[in-house]
Amino acid sequence: MTFAINQAPAYVPAGSGGSAIRLKGKIAVITGAGRGIGRACATRFAQEGADVVLLDVAGDIPGIPYRMGTREQLARTAALCRQHGAAVLDMACDVRDRAAVDQAVERAVARFGRLDILVNNAGVCGPSGKVIDQVGDDEWTLMLDVNLNGPMRMIRATVPYMTQLGGGSVINIASTAGLVGYRRFSAYVTAKHGLLGLTRAAALDYAPVGIRVNAICPGSVRDDPELEASMLAEIVRSLGVPEGQGTEVFLYGQPTRQLVDAQQVAAAAVHLACDDSAGTTGATQVIDGGYTAI
Repeated sequence: MTFAINQAPAYVPAGSGGSAIRLKGKIAVITGAGRGIGRACATRFAQEGADVVLLDVAGDIPGIPYRMGTREQLARTAALCRQHGAAVLDMACDVRDRAAVDQAVERAVARFGRLDILVNNAGVCGPSGKVIDQVGDDEWTLMLDVNLNGPMRMIRATVPYMTQLGGGSVINIASTAGLVGYRRFSAYVTAKHGLLGLTRAAALDYAPVGIRVNAICPGSVRDDPELEASMLAEIVRSLGVPEGQGTEVFLYGQPTRQLVDAQQVAAAAVHLACDDSAGTTGATQVIDGGYTAI
């Protein structure tokens, strides 16, 4: 089905009346927006003048051993973005479901008339904590379907609209697990390595039509209560680390002796989304406190 561009109902762009905002007039789609890095990216994009489409599974997924983001958390992210003057469309969307992805993107275009930025942030870190021969086929498939196939589906759904505009920016939130191996996280490591491969291939495919595709590889991101983030705690649990020792485990071998902050990831995403990085595509930005430099 074909949808017309620039024929949406009128709306007031975010950031009107501000100055030096880098994403004014842009429409950004952010997956996994209910909490954590997704919420940090959403609010930072809103501060920078973008209007935002916030997607999250907004419910638990069978086979994932921890609570996923909720509809209430997604609504909270939307409210925070509106406080910065952004127009917001928030929807429950499971990136494993191609029809749901396509419908969400169609709704976004119908609302805003254009799409400029895609942040592929939705991801899961479990089921993990097992050596390879103990990983079930269903566990392996689930991890890759969310962390690798999900971004592919989002790219496939959004880039045709970016092409009609003559350009756009896709930002894939990968991980240092896309650069090095981690014990007992084989499916996660495989998915994130694959995401970097997808980033490079897509960058080449879409360079002729002005769409840039880049990746960010965060290291261990601290759980921020304001962002309702809990992924680090889940990784600690899956590794069987004794209570109270999780932070020290992640700081071991960290040159800066500090965990990464989600706001640092969001700042990098803004840079890759705006014209400041117009010459950058197929690149990987690492934010890991020097961990992969060792």
